Amino acid sequence: MIEKSKKLNIHAGEIAFPGGKWSEDDSDLLDTALRETREEVGLNISRKNVIGQLDNVVTLNSGFTISSFLSILDNIQQLKINSEVKSVLHMPLIPLLQTLDEDQDPNHKSIQEMYTFTYMDKLVWGASARILKNLRNRLSI
Repeated sequence: MIEKSKKLNIHAGEIAFPGGKWSEDDSDLLDTALRETREEVGLNISRKNVIGQLDNVVTLNSGFTISSFLSILDNIQQLKINSEVKSVLHMPLIPLLQTLDEDQDPNHKSIQEMYTFTYMDKLVWGASARILKNLRNRLSI
């Protein structure tokens, strides 16, 4: 996961997955996900490494619909973040998924189910937490 730059206009400083808006140059949403991951963290993922897609999630503040894809990689090369990213967070999946909790923060202005996940001192909430919850459900953890 990434910690977004605090200089962004939308979702600044939040813990998220790499991603972004569809471009006319993208052939489909998977192409968008692969391009955005490459641009934000320098990770080149081949379409053949993509093993599935999770249910779409909508962001609360910006109203974006997020399409998430899963991939398995044997190795991750040296990552290189761009200006949208403050840092890359290496969070072990199973321990992270086991921290599921209800989001009690009234500042998050819930319009739908809200969850949090916590690893070390990093709080994952909002759309990113709903994506993780979707993955947790799929893995039956």
